[in-house]
Amino acid sequence: MSSAAFSASSANRDFWDRDADSYHAEHPEYLSSFYWCPEMLHEVDVQLLGDVSSATVLELGCGSAPCTQWLQGRARFATGFDLSSGMLSHAEGGLPLVQADALALPYRDEAFDIAFSAFGALPFVAGLDQALREVHRVLRPHGRFVFSVPHPMRWVFPDDPQNLTAELSYFERAYLEQDANGELSYAEFHRTMGDWVRALQVRGSFEIRNLIEPEWPERLDITWGQWSPERGAIFPGTVIFVCEAR
Repeated sequence: MSSAAFSASSANRDFWDRDADSYHAEHPEYLSSFYWCPEMLHEVDVQLLGDVSSATVLELGCGSAPCTQWLQGRARFATGFDLSSGMLSHAEGGLPLVQADALALPYRDEAFDIAFSAFGALPFVAGLDQALREVHRVLRPHGRFVFSVPHPMRWVFPDDPQNLTAELSYFERAYLEQDANGELSYAEFHRTMGDWVRALQVRGSFEIRNLIEPEWPERLDITWGQWSPERGAIFPGTVIFVCEAR
């Protein structure tokens, strides 16, 4: 792992450990079941993972693991990991979860039929190629990989959910915060749509089978961080990639 990737992992682990309580207090609806995104797209409605009844399933960046919990009894086996022990401490007791970094997965090769992530891990890793290599390593041939991340368009708008003016560069690849001592305290990484395609399908070992940009539901009035009905009516806040391992 490079020093930059290690610094980002360390900073984000500490950040999510500190923020876990407030995060769960602020988003009870979203964290109540298997929702792919702030647009409240539920797996039972879209079935992006396909038939999981005989599948082994891995969740990347599971947080408190509401998605992994929902899969219990539906999949043959479902497990998850997260970088933050603080986030994992909010999970339902008895779930098969581990603390781990997406850049170094503690699983054997070809252990899973399906891997997925709902806004977890991938936006926060500096080494995207390494994370994708790890996902590919633990997937069986032709395994399914589905993940949702902030839509690249969302990056150009400030964190104010009422602000509809694009103010930030689409081509700026990172947002970094430092503490009073100048140490990295939070890191989030932006990928353009082209970046994602190149990482997955050009340099990587995945075929993109579908790309979903969920529309904001007409009756959904929950503001979720930077996601809001006002913004959702104009531009997508989420992109979901459905991929197959080559």
